[in-house]
Amino acid sequence: MSSDTSSSDLSGRSIAGNQDGTVGATHDRLSEDVSSLRADMHKMHDTLSKLVSAAGGQAAQTARNVGQAVASQVTSTAGGLASTSAEVASSATEQLKTFGSELEDIARKNPLGALAGALAVGIVIGLVVRGRG
Repeated sequence: MSSDTSSSDLSGRSIAGNQDGTVGATHDRLSEDVSSLRADMHKMHDTLSKLVSAAGGQAAQTARNVGQAVASQVTSTAGGLASTSAEVASSATEQLKTFGSELEDIARKNPLGALAGALAVGIVIGLVVRGRG
């Protein structure tokens, strides 16, 4: 047993001696690891900032593109409506001219009928106006 006690003392002393050196080395490694983690966190922060900035830029570009597309479609639609309105106005003008020329032809062919029709329309308008008053 005395050999066990002396090896225990030796190992105890060597452990105690190594613990001081190990603790210092562990402390240095932890300090280096913390510094490395801080540097990594700073790099991650910079990368994330750049990513958010790029995403914001892309969102702004997309919004501009959508705005331009909508404006283009509105302009195109407005142009189409103006063209259609001009065609409708032209068609209505042409129909009124045709109707007027037909009335003129009827009045030339049958002047008494035209006068009787004008008299009847005048009487109807007079009755409507007098009935309101």
